[in-house]
Parts: sequence; structure tokens; C-alpha cells
Amino acid sequence: MEISSIGVVGSGQMGNGIAQVAACSGFSVIMVDVEQEFLDKGMSSIRHSLERLVGKGRMSDEESTEAQSRISTAIGLEKLSACDLIVEAIPEIPELKYSTFSQLDGICMPESILASNTSSISINDIASHTSRPDRVIGMHFMNPVPIMKLVEIINGSETSREVTSSVIEASERMGKTPLSCMDSPGFVSNRILCPMINEAILTLEEGVAEPAAIDGIMKLGMNHPIGPLALADLIGLDTVLHIMGVLHEGFGDDKYEPARLLNDMVDQGKLGRKSGSGFYDY
Repeated sequence: MEISSIGVVGSGQMGNGIAQVAACSGFSVIMVDVEQEFLDKGMSSIRHSLERLVGKGRMSDEESTEAQSRISTAIGLEKLSACDLIVEAIPEIPELKYSTFSQLDGICMPESILASNTSSISINDIASHTSRPDRVIGMHFMNPVPIMKLVEIINGSETSREVTSSVIEASERMGKTPLSCMDSPGFVSNRILCPMINEAILTLEEGVAEPAAIDGIMKLGMNHPIGPLALADLIGLDTVLHIMGVLHEGFGDDKYEPARLLNDMVDQGKLGRKSGSGFYDY
């Protein structure tokens, strides 16, 4: 199946990033959300991002204008009915994902592919709320979307090979490197990443070292571009806690139990960059 039109559900940081890279790659894009204010903010983020790319000489003014012209916006899901591929990028709330996919299933063409940008919620669980589990797949983009190369492709137990091939081809057209895995708690990325972050938090909690030392050791000694505590602040401590909860419940293994300090900081509203305070102040 050749994909020419892409619908994006959600205009936040991930949604507008996906819309931007899709439009820059020649796809026709419709970005939807629940309020015009969110869409306006999303389009503003896209414009600023493209302006930076033009300023760095990575694209021309004409290319920026053309990319923006390929993006239309709308309130509600109905405008996505004719899209070949729909990528959902809404908050990591299972019931919200399930209801959104159930609605998309009733709105979109039978041949449309329904993809989720989820970082932790089971693709099989999402697919079970549709009548087309063979056409449901995970497309886990990394943040920030315009810069990060990886798209983690998550296949459900019923995802067809045709769908996987089409999504891989679309990802490559967007300039991404798609790498595939099967549905499992945390997939590959967060199954490995979040326990490492949690271990760094435990190291801090136990007084082994201060945040700067923990991050510095991992950057200088392990060649990580960013330390685990600074990365947790970038991701959002509430998101890290949620993913650790998914891993803990999914595997039933206490090695995935979230650190007490992580729970405490989320309870205190110290969520990292998004709140201005986490392991560091912003």
C-alpha cells in the first residue's frame, strides 16, 4: 500500500513534530486536535522549527513555505477519514488511546493504517478496540522528532506484513531509520532506558553521588550524550514513572519497581523541564 496522505492526532510536541517531518518529506498532512488554541500553538512550533532550519541553511525559504502548505488543521477526527496513515500522538492514557482508536476505526477507510506513537501502551491492547487489528501498528518517534533519526516500529500479534512494510517505507521517506520489534512492555527502547534511569535515581536516593557526578560519569565514561537524570528531566519524571509502572505490572518483577524518590518528586510536581524543576532547575 502506497501512503500519500497522513493524519496526525494531537498537535503537541510530538504531534507537531511528526506533522512537520511528514510535510517536509512531501506527504499531505492533516493535523487534528480538540481545540483551535492547541492547533495554533502546534503550527507556531512548526513555523519556528522550520525557521531555524532555514537559518542553518538546511532548507530554503521556498521549501519551508511548501512544507507548511502541505499541512492543514481541523478540530475532531472526522477530517481524517480519507488519510492513508493516521498517527496518534495524544497523552499516554490507556482509555483515551482506546477510545480514540475505536473512533478512528469507525471513521477511516477500511484500508487505512492506524498507528500509535505510544511509548509504553500495548499495541495489542490498542488494536483490540478496533475491527482491524491487522492494520494497527506502533510508530514510536523519538523526541525531538525533527532531529532524532529512530522510529521504533512495534508490531502487534496480528499486524500484517503489508502494513509493516508500508510503515517502514513511509518512515524512511521521512528520513528516519525504522527498526522493528514485537509488542512487549516498554518495547525495546523504554524496556532498556527507563530501568537505567530508575537505577540512576536509586543511586542518588542512596547518597552514592550527586546528580552532576552521576550524569558526568555516564556521559564521560559510557559515551552517553546526556546523563540519565538530565534525560529524565527532559522526558518528564511523570512519564518515566508511568513507564516504570507499565514494566512493573507487565512483567510482574520487582526489579522494575519505581524508586521511592521518583514517586516523591512526581507527587511534589517536580517533573523536570516541563515544570521548571526536577533533578536540575530550569
